[in-house]
Formats: sequence, C-alpha cells, structure tokens
Amino acid sequence: MGLLAGGTSDLLIDGKLVGGGAGTFPTLNPATEEVLGVAADADTADMSRAIEAARRAFDDTDWSTNTELRVRCVRQLRDALREHVEEMRDITMAEVGAPRMLTSGAQLEGPIDDLAFSADTAESYAWRRELDDAAPQGIPTRRTVAREAVGVVGAITPWNFPHQINFAKIGPALAAGNTVVLKPAPDTPWCAAAVGQIIAEHTDIPPGVINIVTSSDHAVGALLSKDPRVDMVSFTGSTATGRAVMIDGAATIKKVFLELGGKSAFIVLDDADLGMACSISAFTAAMHAGQGCAITTRLVVPRAKYDEAVAAAAATMGGIKPGDPTNKRTVCGPVISARQRDRIQGYLNLAIEEGGQFACGGGSPADRDKGFFIEPTVISGLTNDARVAREEIFGPVLVVIAHDGDDDAVRIANDSPYGLSATVYSGDDARAQAVATRLRTGTVNVNGGVWYSADAPFGGYKQSGVGREMGVAGFEEYLETKLIATAAN
Repeated sequence: MGLLAGGTSDLLIDGKLVGGGAGTFPTLNPATEEVLGVAADADTADMSRAIEAARRAFDDTDWSTNTELRVRCVRQLRDALREHVEEMRDITMAEVGAPRMLTSGAQLEGPIDDLAFSADTAESYAWRRELDDAAPQGIPTRRTVAREAVGVVGAITPWNFPHQINFAKIGPALAAGNTVVLKPAPDTPWCAAAVGQIIAEHTDIPPGVINIVTSSDHAVGALLSKDPRVDMVSFTGSTATGRAVMIDGAATIKKVFLELGGKSAFIVLDDADLGMACSISAFTAAMHAGQGCAITTRLVVPRAKYDEAVAAAAATMGGIKPGDPTNKRTVCGPVISARQRDRIQGYLNLAIEEGGQFACGGGSPADRDKGFFIEPTVISGLTNDARVAREEIFGPVLVVIAHDGDDDAVRIANDSPYGLSATVYSGDDARAQAVATRLRTGTVNVNGGVWYSADAPFGGYKQSGVGREMGVAGFEEYLETKLIATAAN
C-alpha cells in the first residue's frame, strides 16, 4: 500500500494507526491553494493516550537499555524512508511548497541519511566511564559516570523544514533510549504522518516508543509542556512560543531544548569580492521563500560601497522568480499559508513607513493568481534600528545595512535579540576569522564555508534558543548524567 492512501492520514499511537478524536482537518498545497486531502485531527484525549503509551514503553520495556535494538531500529527506519523517498518527495513538494532541488538536500534526503549519525553515535558512545580513583572525605572510592536516557520526550516541530527538524529530534532521542511523542505543525501534518505509517508498517520499533499526533489545535501540542508524564520538551519554532514552552515546563521542571528565531547578519568586509558576496546573500535569502530560521536576512556592507551592494543584491534577487515547487529549476516557491503571506506583506508595508525603499520586489508577483507567493525583495535605506531589520519576517526579504568598518559590522550584527547564525566574507581568511570569533551567534559561515552537517552542533545564543541540535552535543541533549560512587576495598 502506498503512503497516505485515499488522501487521508492517521495518528500513530502505541504502535497503531488510528483516527483522531476531533475528526479530520484539511491540508493545503501552498502553491495552488488546493486541498490535498485530510489529516487525523487529535484531541486532548488522543494526546494523553500517546503520552501514556510513551511512558509505558519507557518504564516497562528494555528500550532505554537495549542499545543494540535501538541502533537496529533507527537504521531500519532510515532504510525504509529511503525505499519510500519518491513518495515522500511528492508529499514534501505538495504540502510544504519546498522546491524540488531542496528535496535532494536539507528538505528530505539529507535528513534521512543523517539518521545514520544517530545510530552510529549510539553504537560507539561511551555510556559509562570511570573517573580517577579518589578518597573524598577520606573514603577510597571508585566513581563511574553513567549516561542514561531522559525519559519521555515531547517533540514539537514547525512546518518550514519538517523532515530535517523531525528527524533531528527523532533520531537522537530514540537512539539515546528515549520514547517520543511528536506533534508536528498543523500546516504540514502529512510529512509527519507518512513517517508514522512507515514506522508502523516497515519497522520493528516497539509500540509506544514513538507516537505521532497531528492536530489542528496548537493547544494539543502545548499539553506536552504541561503533562508531568513528559520528562523533556524539544521545541523548534518562534521565540514567542518558546517562551510559553519554558513557562509551561517550569511547573514540573522539565528539561527543555529550544531552537528559536533568528535575524542573522551576512557581513561583507571592504576587501571582499562585493558582487559575489552580495549575490550569494541574495540567493540564500530567496531560497525556499526565505523560510529558514538561520537564513542571513541582514546584509551588512561597507558604507562606501552601499549603492553597489544594493544593486548587486537586487540583480540576483530580482532575477529569482517565485515558481512551481515541482520544477527542478525553482529556487523560491510559495510561503506556507495565506496568513504567512499577509504577515510578510505587512512587514513590507512597514518598511516603506520606516523610510525604506524596494530595490526589487515588494509584493505578490503579478503573474501568480493562485498560491501564497511573495516576490523576493531587497530593502535599502534603513538602519539596524528599523523593525524590519530587527524582527524575524520569515519570507524572501533582505535588508541591506551600511557599516563603517569591522568593529561597526560586529556591533550591528550583535545588536539583535537573536544569535542563531552569521556569515562573514573577506579577502583575508584571518581577518574574517577574527570577526567571526567576536559574533554572538551559534554558527558562522566564513568565506563560503558551510556549518550544516549531521555531526555539527546547531543552535543559538540569546533569544535564539537553549541547547544544541545535531552532532554529539545534540545526542547528549537527550541524556541524563548519573554518578555512581562505590567504596573501594
């Protein structure tokens, strides 16, 4: 049977594919505005059953201690996803509006392959290590540091890169020995539900170990932060919602991982190849309609070359036309919803009120009468104090800001409530590295380097989040530390 047969999807609870207590809700194609089908709509009772199943699977089975089983199951999931990759690709383009070219990378195939890192890490990880012998309080003692699973993990994920974020949570959480309840965004339920179907039909993952609960109601996902049966919440989304997760989790002192918003700076120093750097910045900001938390949406350029930089960015961005995600040449597809399109347009209107000008773009494309499309837009004439330069827009919008030298560029980049990512371009690697070390961000690309990789930790400073995802650091987010002290004979 193919994925999502009949244009409907189910919940995965306690190893079974089941309907939702609240019925179903539609999922849309953002490029056409057509209804693709329906997804199971969970209610609070469904979520409670999913949490209970995860709790039971953690407390009453050997999942948390059977590393061999976990490694085999995670690799089995990776292989099963590979076997269904073309169906998954079609779902991703249709439901997310993700351009086809991105599905061979971070939108689908890359995250599937990255599951191998979690399995490999669990297989080779030093679950126990001995400290040097000591005699605290005069008592000779052998000390062992043990790493153990946290317990039940509630994973709440957004719609922009659903597979990358879902697998970046599922992979390490499961491999580390936790059980999981995944609540995906209401905008992209099928991407998660298809994974649930594959798990149920093509893997040996035991019942209750992973539960996938789709719902149109954000309050259903909020239960994961409040329920005392959940030991940890792993959330990716807006900073505002991240604050709510922290507040809700505080009542039971849950462990919380947060990957939140960004307003990242792309710094061009005065000895860089200006045209190349600005073109790369513009292309990056337009990719997937700018719907990425770590996308560099502030282009910070030398004041003496400001007009030239704006022209170079606009030449590239203006040449990128929003298009059909299924076309292999499309870079910028639709944004996810009418609500998001209108939100972005509100920021574009604000940019003019704040004194900015559009070097290109500025609205919806004239040749698109259907779909939630926004023109790739370059805004000039504003300083870093403008709201459109400080707030996360989450659309194909690039603000060009002038700097007066390296120190000023660093000041502008750091003058943000966020600290997720940055880019630095210079003709001198050492100079670029010196700037990179002064940036208060979790990741920095220097002169074309790429930080994104399964083995590399990702996360932010300040209001961009708490903790790290991916890499060994991301694996260890899902572990507790226990010290066992034994009197030495």
